[in-house]
Amino acid sequence: MPLYRREEHYDDEAISALSGHYRQLLEGIGEDAGREGLLKTPERAAKALAFLTQGMGQDPAAILRSAMFEEECEEMVIVRDIEVFSLCEHHMLPFLGKAHVAYLPKGRITGLSKIPRVVDVFARRLQVQERLTRQIRDCIQDTLSPRGVAVVVEARHLCMQMRGVEKQRSLTTTSAFTGAFLNDPKTRKEFMRLIDTKGA
Repeated sequence: MPLYRREEHYDDEAISALSGHYRQLLEGIGEDAGREGLLKTPERAAKALAFLTQGMGQDPAAILRSAMFEEECEEMVIVRDIEVFSLCEHHMLPFLGKAHVAYLPKGRITGLSKIPRVVDVFARRLQVQERLTRQIRDCIQDTLSPRGVAVVVEARHLCMQMRGVEKQRSLTTTSAFTGAFLNDPKTRKEFMRLIDTKGA
């Protein structure tokens, strides 16, 4: 028996219902849902969608609170280059990139791994990048009450690369700030300098 085992749990009834819809979708585009290569596709697609939208049932604030500590730290805390994978709510196609998150503690910090987990919870939903950026900011601000929060998300959207304008190299950047990051240009400039990866 291994000391650690990661297991996936699905709602069987919901997966069955979603699988039926995917089967209809395959038939709707003219495919034979009964051919060998597609026999298990509806179930696989249903489980994939459930995984990619798992953030709908999670509480990101509870994640932060689960490892919240009183600490007299006032220096900027940055977790940068957090991988982001999400689904655009307009076309249900992926957008992917990275998030940079910082906060200025005011007597309270959270475990470093909790910041990427919060990003994941909001990303694992049907999203738009602008809302995703604000939600990460607001969750950290409302839960930790720091002196300020800064979030920058950079992502490539497959709905722009695979269809529509078909621009392969376009990159979308969104930002959201509170407190010192919003009101103090020097603090914001320091954050932007620290997340700049051009020289890395």
